[in-house]
Amino acid sequence: MKLLYKISLVTALTCTAIAPAFSQTEVIEKLPTDYLSKEFHAGRRQALRDKMPANSVAVIFAFPEQVFSNDVNYVYHQNPDLYYLSGYKEPNAMLLVFKDMQGSGSNAYNEVLFVQKRDAAREQWTGKRLGVEGAKNKLGFKDAYNSAEFAAFAIDFKKFGAILYDGIPGDVGADISKGSLSDLVSTFKSKAGIKDADKGLLADLTLIAQRGTPKNIDRILAYLKPKLDQDAYKNNTLIQALVAKPDSATLADFKAKVAADMGGTVLYDDALTELRGVKTPEELALIKKAVQISSIAHAEAMRAVTPAMGERELEGIMLYVHKKYGAEDEGYPPIVGAGGNGCILHYEENNATAVQNQLVLMDVGAEYHGYSADVTRTFPANGKFTVEQKAIYQIVYDAQEAVFAMCKAGVPYAQLEVKTREVLAAGLIKLGLIKTAAEVGKYYPHGVSHHIGLDVHDKGSYGGPLLEGMVITVEPGIYIPAGSPCDRKWWNIGVRIEDDIQIGKDKGINLSADAPRSWQEIEKVALQKSIFDAAKFPALK
Repeated sequence: MKLLYKISLVTALTCTAIAPAFSQTEVIEKLPTDYLSKEFHAGRRQALRDKMPANSVAVIFAFPEQVFSNDVNYVYHQNPDLYYLSGYKEPNAMLLVFKDMQGSGSNAYNEVLFVQKRDAAREQWTGKRLGVEGAKNKLGFKDAYNSAEFAAFAIDFKKFGAILYDGIPGDVGADISKGSLSDLVSTFKSKAGIKDADKGLLADLTLIAQRGTPKNIDRILAYLKPKLDQDAYKNNTLIQALVAKPDSATLADFKAKVAADMGGTVLYDDALTELRGVKTPEELALIKKAVQISSIAHAEAMRAVTPAMGERELEGIMLYVHKKYGAEDEGYPPIVGAGGNGCILHYEENNATAVQNQLVLMDVGAEYHGYSADVTRTFPANGKFTVEQKAIYQIVYDAQEAVFAMCKAGVPYAQLEVKTREVLAAGLIKLGLIKTAAEVGKYYPHGVSHHIGLDVHDKGSYGGPLLEGMVITVEPGIYIPAGSPCDRKWWNIGVRIEDDIQIGKDKGINLSADAPRSWQEIEKVALQKSIFDAAKFPALK
């Protein structure tokens, strides 16, 4: 039985009186020693403060808990921004970061963290909480309070020239008790005079204001089209004006009005995008570990695979390796697609019972201390590429090699996509799969790169040049599902090769080089023995 945070009435009536008062010194634990330090998080708060306008405050909420089934929640995942700025991993929390010192003398402060209170009875069910003292002693906050105290906290948000925040959390859960996320959000809205708004709409308005140009306005409209029947979008005059007259003048007016009406969310997104897009040495150490763990797991999957294996079994091999090296989770649902399933970009069912003599596309990345890898390899289940599989694989490999050469500071991010499409198109034309370069999107439907970090699709700038310290993916792919307008011999071949690249001053560093990448390396590794070869399990009755 797993009863997350919800304590039944019977339990409350019968056990509260004898609930143990846990002492954190009574439990001896051997924990990892490479978590981010409180000094790192304090440094990130100061970096945010440096980017904030005068007389401003930034407000960051914890993510809500999410129900998995009935009274069982998903494993909690913190808002990456809140973790980045504080190190706090629990729900029902809120961080305030002030540009300028508030108060005076010994009572002066420029940051306040509100955390969920200690509760011995609940901690017996769901684990220890940090509490106020933990926030002070372990996270380094001078001013920390229980979340329930925010309602009485003396702050006049209306005196600030700007309130920076990432929209208002929408799904705050059913708990409306004092100190809950729902209570924090409603109290903040009341204190700051902020009205409810659709968070998805706010995110789209901000994104268009930041990245919209006359050149990509058609792509913006295509992106908005499926959402236009939603009330939030139908009732938004800015969206409707842009749809009705999608020209440069309307876009300029759109941006000006978003800046005037939503200045706080735009400023917040700009600051966190710039900060999180370039990784510090402490972050790079964790990303490298996540990527290396993933790469070792991919190599082991190549050794272990047999045509009789199921997709789920291959997934399990990788996840075992992740856990063996201390990765807490995966950065996203694992993708293990054999044959035609590999042509589905975000195939997550992984339920084919035998991969057979087909290509297997595995897009699986470990998450280590919050930082996610994103590595993809494609390999033949029988250890040997067919002529057709090898031809497609080589085109993707060549595109990746061409982009690798561009992964250095100063190169415009957008040029990576231009080069990818150029190489893939040339290869597909040579094979007779397309006639013109304009058709490349038929078999290459996604982009070649994104930032990775605390989110697998991490915050970071896509509009300017690559910067030293960025970590990005390079992931060209070709997908030819059954029924495609080409010779049947190409059907059900899906190939993606994805590596994680640290941008350097003069060249990039391939952090995932431990995962075999060329078809020659893959065939060589496939001949090696796996540690899983000797694993024998009893048959199910």
